[in-house]
Amino acid sequence: MNANKLLLINPRHLGRLLLCLCLLAVVPYSWATQIQVTVDRNPVNLNDSFQIVFTATEEPDDDPDFSPLAQDFSILHQNHGSTASWVNGQHSRVLQWTLNVMAKTAGTVQVPAIHFGADVTTPLTVQVQQQAKAPDAQRNDELFLTAEATPTQTYNQAQIIYTVRVYTRVEISRAQLSEPELADAVIEKIGEDANYNTDVNGVGYSVTERKYAIFAQKSGTLTVKPLVLTAEVLSAGRSVYNNFFSPPVAKTKRVESPAVSLDIKTAPAAAVGQHWLPAEQLELTETWSGDPAQMHVGEPLTRTLKIQAKGTTVGQLPELAQVLNNADLKAYPDQPNLKEQKNADGLVALREEKIALIPSKPGRYVLPAMTLPWFNTQTQQMAVATLPEVVLTVVAGANEAPAASVPAPPTLAAPPSAAQTPSVAAPALPPAASADTVLPWSLAAFMALGWLVTLVYLWRGKAKPVPVVDEVQAARQLRLRDIVKQLRTACADNDAAAAQKALLAWGSLQFNANTLGAIANQCEARLRDEIILLNQTLYGRGAQAWQGKHLFQFFTENNARTKLATAKKPSELQPLHRL
Repeated sequence: MNANKLLLINPRHLGRLLLCLCLLAVVPYSWATQIQVTVDRNPVNLNDSFQIVFTATEEPDDDPDFSPLAQDFSILHQNHGSTASWVNGQHSRVLQWTLNVMAKTAGTVQVPAIHFGADVTTPLTVQVQQQAKAPDAQRNDELFLTAEATPTQTYNQAQIIYTVRVYTRVEISRAQLSEPELADAVIEKIGEDANYNTDVNGVGYSVTERKYAIFAQKSGTLTVKPLVLTAEVLSAGRSVYNNFFSPPVAKTKRVESPAVSLDIKTAPAAAVGQHWLPAEQLELTETWSGDPAQMHVGEPLTRTLKIQAKGTTVGQLPELAQVLNNADLKAYPDQPNLKEQKNADGLVALREEKIALIPSKPGRYVLPAMTLPWFNTQTQQMAVATLPEVVLTVVAGANEAPAASVPAPPTLAAPPSAAQTPSVAAPALPPAASADTVLPWSLAAFMALGWLVTLVYLWRGKAKPVPVVDEVQAARQLRLRDIVKQLRTACADNDAAAAQKALLAWGSLQFNANTLGAIANQCEARLRDEIILLNQTLYGRGAQAWQGKHLFQFFTENNARTKLATAKKPSELQPLHRL
């Protein structure tokens, strides 16, 4: 009997007991340290070394066990380090284990889960390619360059990845590598330089790899000129006197990469749309600051349109804002937000536009569907990014006074007959207030109210003037908007003369400046440099073809920062003593 009683559990406590057991089961996992695994590049070539990096922000449970890596990788060397920092009073710490490894076989190889005591990492897949043909295999020079482009045949304005590698098996210093040159092309350096080791005909080399994204602006057979590396090679040889203290002998050496030919084709016949936009990936999205189906008259609603494309420049992305032909729905577009990410596998361009929509009347408004044709360089086919039409439902604003209702006329009843007249006397009405009594009280209340308003006015200071619509300022804003459109078109067409005309109009309106030099002095550094470059293109000798992409990008950024600085400008200080 007593034993059975001990086994009984109060049902009210059963839920608490189960909750405690669940917490005990979950807590150890919540304390586990998260360890991130990355590689410095992927894919890699067989017999090329690369780095596997393990990163943690907290101390793991124990030292790592890297023995599972030995199955597919040769560990050349490894190191461990940590960094600590204080930012806004917050302490942070980063621990890293870096392994320099080389894959043993080609194919899809997995970095296995590594145990740091009870903490375990997530496996990571690495693509290992067969070793390509040894560069300059017959020479085995102590220092040489290679260059290649992927792809070598593509369409106008499509992305080409140009890779240059510096091979060396001697110590060098003061190395200078020239930049790739190609007429009528936009060239951007992407990613960080990669450093690794490899074998060429059984000889070990240290390799530095640098990548660029090239966007040819015209069709035909184009050639990327050889890159030139100039460096001092340090020789281990001694002087003729074999002095132990003699420094190493340095000699200057110059080597060139091979020229690379590109076959650039014109846009295919299947290309449709106003803009030719080649890209590897493209995404078109929209967001709203509120509900389009519940708008109110006079209240703005912001629509944010965003286009993100991989394998293209931000200058190639088209304008997204739609022109509305409705006087009852006003659209006020903001300056676009333009960004470029330069990753190791190419450029990612982002264009974001915010449009404030303000309805002036209730009703139903339809924003048409958006279509953006683009050319997929991966599938070599046309594609279309779309956004469906949007229906805006607008109702009267919450602050609008309802229409005054007209009272119904009173119903006049026929006078009762003598037979119907009640015998009970009607109650006496209260005496009406006389005009002599109301007037003094009304006057006193009015004077008291006026005195109170005067007191509040003196206490709060001088009242702010009611803003008045300045027609001159409104006309100036419209003129500025037209100038920006002209400059955008000129930069997109690489029309230096038209860009100069638009800049002069802008400078005259903004700074009362009538020369490009005077306008440049009023701008931020990057826009200033682009304006000076434009001036040199127009009036310099032997100037190369002008590219307007960077000028309009920096012009937009300059205007955005100026607008932000104006909005954040502190108001004038109030006087210390007030009346």
